[in-house]
Order: sequence, then structure tokens, then C-alpha cells
Amino acid sequence: MIDLLLEVRGLRTWLGPEDQPVRAVDGVDLALRHGETYVLVGESGCGKSMIAYSLMRLLPPSGRIVAGEVLLEGRSLLELTEAEMRRERGGSIGMIFQESMTSLNPVMSVGRQVAEAVRLHDPEHAANPRPRVIELFRQVGISDPEHRVNEYPHQLSGGMKQRVMIAIALAGCPKVLIADEPTTALDVTIQAQVLELLRDLQRETGMAILLITHDLGVAAEMADRVGVMYAGQLVETAGVREFFDLPHHPYSCKLCRALPGADKRAQGLDAIPGRVPPLDQAFSHCRFLDRCEARQAVCEGAAPPWRGEAEDGYRCYLAVEQIALGPPAARDEGAAPAKAVAPLLRARGLQVHFPIRKGVLRRVVGQTCAVDGLDIDLWPGRTLALVGESGCGKTTAGKALLQLLRPTGGSVRFDGVDLTRLRGTPLRRLRRQFQIIFQDSASSMNPRMLVEDIVAEGMVAQGIGTSRAARRERVIELLDQVGLSAVALRRYPHEFSGGQRQRIAIARALAVEPRLIVCDEPTSALDVSVQAQVLNLLEHLQDELGLAYLFITHDISVVAYLADEMAVMYLGRIVEQGTAETVLEHPAHPYTRALLAAVPVPDPKHRRTIIRLESDLPSPVAPPSGCHFRERCPWMMPRCHEAYPPMRELASGHRVACWSYEDGE
Repeated sequence: MIDLLLEVRGLRTWLGPEDQPVRAVDGVDLALRHGETYVLVGESGCGKSMIAYSLMRLLPPSGRIVAGEVLLEGRSLLELTEAEMRRERGGSIGMIFQESMTSLNPVMSVGRQVAEAVRLHDPEHAANPRPRVIELFRQVGISDPEHRVNEYPHQLSGGMKQRVMIAIALAGCPKVLIADEPTTALDVTIQAQVLELLRDLQRETGMAILLITHDLGVAAEMADRVGVMYAGQLVETAGVREFFDLPHHPYSCKLCRALPGADKRAQGLDAIPGRVPPLDQAFSHCRFLDRCEARQAVCEGAAPPWRGEAEDGYRCYLAVEQIALGPPAARDEGAAPAKAVAPLLRARGLQVHFPIRKGVLRRVVGQTCAVDGLDIDLWPGRTLALVGESGCGKTTAGKALLQLLRPTGGSVRFDGVDLTRLRGTPLRRLRRQFQIIFQDSASSMNPRMLVEDIVAEGMVAQGIGTSRAARRERVIELLDQVGLSAVALRRYPHEFSGGQRQRIAIARALAVEPRLIVCDEPTSALDVSVQAQVLNLLEHLQDELGLAYLFITHDISVVAYLADEMAVMYLGRIVEQGTAETVLEHPAHPYTRALLAAVPVPDPKHRRTIIRLESDLPSPVAPPSGCHFRERCPWMMPRCHEAYPPMRELASGHRVACWSYEDGE
């Protein structure tokens, strides 16, 4: 067609040795038109990013393209010399890499890094790139660009670093922009701004975007067309509305059904069992066979054919009406437990201040107020979600509640005992009743320890178990409880997937039979399918053992699915709290409204109105006077400058700290 810009035909990219290669991309066809956004979705390890690296010809040393064509406006990119490809790379085709912090040079100013791209791909400004760099910074929404060009990556927020990456990609005025998970590590508010920026730039320049993401909400908001990757192949392609109205492939159906939300609280999430098969094999059957509920005998005989048109179809033996997936297992809640008379955990006025030291004598010259007067109650058998942007103090608060960080002020009572007054042996004995699941399961485990020793470590420290053999039996029970077999005992952490490591972390937390677990972003780095497995597991364990969870997260859909109560944190303080249902349906604080408005919804017919927050989160070293949120608040009033607003109760259990409700409105 006339408007066809990028065409990929039969692309095969292999990695590793010739005798047993990893078939990372195994026969992919896709087409991208001028001004179109094509979104690739799928689990980690399916080959999405490898398609991007193949198009850019940025493969690792062991990688090679063994078959296929990549045509840009009819010209083959695979036939270009490396020197010719360097002119295209960053010129006609720009790329935003997944991790901005590792993609930027830490010892070069960001302006100089953008200037390099300008010199290479913009001859008009090559001799004097600074004006063009400032223009690019302004174009991607970086305030005060004349000053920012001289700053280094560590001086910028995550959102700002991502904008710098976009500026580098735009330096050559690309016709195609490849964005590889450009918002994965960003807060929901910054994510919304970056996505809005990409849409605005696309309208201005007419460039096409190939967007890679595992977030179906982002796909629904950004895509014109959707391609679903599984085990190195595209298994379904469709227009975005058609895809979300009626996904055809069983894998696509399961991905959509694994998404958390308030509507799935009673039924549980439809998790996909197993994992993506290893790609170092030649498949003679359907690649999704072992995980598919709709499989039939014919699926085992040969690879399934492509059904439908070249650009609108799916790879399966079954017609859509034949793909009957069973309902997800209903959550067996039994009788709802009566709410306890007193909370299990109660914090009042909790403060964590870190001293700022300067000079040779390291004198204290200020304080970083990471947590500044936190009041929360957590009841047995219930989940309290603590939400907010990165840097607001959520993780610090969680650690301080468990005394992993000693509070500067305030009290923390666990079952009536003030933890802040305990030291040494009494505190260690009580620690078995509260545990933590860290955000990064890999870095929270000793890579030189076997899983058996990792899970049993707390039992040894607490003197639980009469012998190593008894502890091993208990570890086997725990692994079975979290869905892992005894084979895992003699393996190391690196031998497991992200979801499996998170299950090991949960087993470790359960080993000392706690009553409360702080879950610090336990699903933030997981695919939607693995996330569903972990959330179902946490839910099951809570029903079975009566656990209380403090769930720290920035994912509002997880809050809607899992939480009973919700507290919104901003710059070290709670600004709104109440039942999750009340806060999500009737947000009162402007910050809460902005967070909820920024959440992408997996429905292309939904059009959200983003509440833009000016600037970034202020520094806790010098928070704004009066209301800490006033500098970013769209509804700021003169009163907001004068004093910090007190907490006011709007309805039973729903409280907010905002001057808009001064008269109890």
C-alpha cells in the first residue's frame, strides 16, 4: 500500500551456538504505516525486544538474522553496510531503550549526549548543536532547558531521564520511533505524561511508533494495531478495538483475563499456568500447547496455521467459537471474619528523618523528612494498600513499621506492644510475627545460598525446628504451599524465573509463621500472567492463615483487586485514607484524583482526562511551606500557603488532608 512505511517479512533472529540456537524471533511478519502506532505485547522472553534490536541491527555478539526482510520505504535495511546502517540508526529509525538510567552515560551532561545525536544526524546543526539541543529539550517538555542541558543523569528524575532519551531519539527526525517499554519503571503520573508526549510528537511529526509493552492498559490507550508475541512468534494481530472487544487466540484471552481489577475481587484472577517454553528447540506443535485450556489432539501434531488475513488474524487450529476457556476458580473466602476489636498494627505520628551532614566534621546541617507524621491502622486478616509516587516515603514507612529502620519519632504498636521501645532479644523474638517481601526478589536473596537455606534462614535465627531434617520438611511444606516442588530445594536463585523467585520470597516470609507481612511492590517487575499467580497466592494465603498485609504499590488496579483499605501518601504524609472502594470511587484529595486519572485502562473506548501535575515531586529536604502539594495542585488556594491542612473526616472512615474541605464539605 502507498502509506506502508516499515515492512518485516519472515524475520528470524537466532542467538547462541549453531547446533542449538535460541530462536528468539522465529518467522515474524508485521507492517507499520505512516503515523500509525503498532503495539507489541506479551510476556518476558517472548521476543518482543529482540524484534526491536533486529530492526536496529543492534544484536548481541552471538545474535544473527538468519532469514527474512526488513524494508523501510521499500529499501532493505539488512543489505546495508554497517556504515550505512549507522546513518539510518538514530536517523530514519530512532529508539527509546527500556532503562533510561543505564542507557545514559553517567559522566556526560545530558545536553552533550543529545548533542552527539544532533552532530551525527542533523547536518544543519552539526557545527553548533546547542540551539537544537535546547529546542529538543523544550519539545519534549523539559522545563528550563538552558539550565538542564548542563546537568548529569543523576540530577534528573526518572521522568526527566526518559524525556532526554526521547530527545536523543528525535534528534534525527525519525520516520519510525521504536519505544521499548518506555514507561515500565515510571510512576503512573509520569507514565501518563510520557505517553501524552509521544502522542503529541506523533501528531506534530507524522512519525510511526512501534511500542513494546507488557501493560495492556498502555496498549489500549496508544495502539492503532496490536500484535501479541508468544515464544518468538506473533500469535495474533488485530486493530486495537477489535482485539479488546474479542481477542481470538487462547493466549490473548488469558492475558486479558489475568488483569486485576475491582470486578474480579470475588472470582480471582485467571492466571496462566507454567511459563514460556525455552526457545532452543524446533517446535513441531503449538507453542502454547502446555499452557492452553482449549488444546485438542490436533494441536500436538503440527504447528498451527495462520487463520484470517495477513494483518488481521491469529495462529490457532480452533475457530473463535471453539475456544472455550473455563471460568477462573472462584475465591473461597468462606465466612467473612469479624473485624477485630483492636488493630493488629497501629502507628501514630511515625517519623523517619535522615540527617544531612556536611564539612570535614560531618556536622548535621539539615534533615531529610522521609516519613513525617504517619498515622495508620492495620487489622488482622485485612490488606491496607499504601500508594503514592516514588520518593514519597512508602518503602521507608514499611521498614520503619517493622523496625528495620529505627523511627525518629512516634509510636508503632504491634498487638499492643510499642515496638519503638524494644531493643535486642525482645525485639528479635517478636520479629517472627511480622515479615517483609522486598520489591526485588533477586537482590534480596544471597546468590550463593540454596533455596532450602534461604527459606530456612529465618527459622534458624528464631530457633524454630528441632533439627535440620525437621526444618527441611517444613521448607518442603512451604514450597508446596506457594506452588513450588521439592526439586527447588537444591537450586540457586538465578535458576528461577521472576515469578518463581517471588514465590520463594513469600515462602521465606511464611517460614516463621508471621501474622503481618509488608509487601513492598511484590508484583511491579512481573508480567501480567505471573502477577496474577502471585496475587492469587497472596489472597489464598490470607484466607487460609488470616494474614494482615501492608501492600506498598503504585499499581491502582492491584489496589482495586486486593486491598480492603487504602492510604495515599505524599511527601512523607498520608493525604487521604479510607476503604479502597470509597477512595477509588470517590477520591477527595487532588493528588488522589491525579493518580487515578493517570491510570491507563485496558479499554480503547475509554478516554481519560489526565490531571497534569506541574513539576516533579519536591525534595523532602525542603518541602514547600503550607500544604506540601500546593506547588503541583491545579486547585491551589491562598490558604494552602499558610499551613498544612489537618485530617478531616468526610464520611465514616474516609479522611482527607485538604483545605478544600475546611468546612466539612
